Amino acid sequence: MNDINLRQAIIAAARAMNAQGLNQGTSGNLSARTDDGLLITPSGVSYEDLRPGDIVAMGLDGTADGAMPPSSEWRFHRDILAARPEAGAVLHAHSPFATTLACLRRDIPAFHYMIAVAGGRDIRCAPYATFGTQALADGALQALEGRGACLLANHGMIAIAETVPAALALAVEVETLAEQYWRALQVGEPVLLDDAEMDRVVEKFKTYGQREDDPDG
Repeated sequence: MNDINLRQAIIAAARAMNAQGLNQGTSGNLSARTDDGLLITPSGVSYEDLRPGDIVAMGLDGTADGAMPPSSEWRFHRDILAARPEAGAVLHAHSPFATTLACLRRDIPAFHYMIAVAGGRDIRCAPYATFGTQALADGALQALEGRGACLLANHGMIAIAETVPAALALAVEVETLAEQYWRALQVGEPVLLDDAEMDRVVEKFKTYGQREDDPDG
């Protein structure tokens, strides 16, 4: 994807975050890998007002090239893209239900087999650290080990994927799971799937959507 198309994809996904209830106002941020670094949403700009030229180009050394400053969370975007070569995009949102669980500092356990969409037996919650800090980036990287998504304590969520639309789709799925888990907790403690079952499901998800016999779509 060329530079202008990638910038437009970031803007489209950023606006979709608000439209789909993942975000409000200017909270949250998005980035995408480029040949020499990343493109990232600027700090404190309404997504509706974003134009392609507002998206900030950054190097992996933290240097920025743009008319506006990059998102204050650029450190974890850079560090995730540097550490995870399979990832092409990083999405961060303050979605209501994922953030609710993050404020309780709860992982999302294997209450539903779709937890495997994030790559493992659970969705971890990273320890709290001040926004924009290296400590937050370090905690996020650890929580994302072997996973495509995590929660950030008292903060929100992160989803990573090969493309910007895929990162958005994963974030929507994680928020849906967070809501389902929260609702189940209102009634009682959900029955969890065991590790052996989740390992089977994780393996099946490696080919999810590629075979006619996939369960549930």
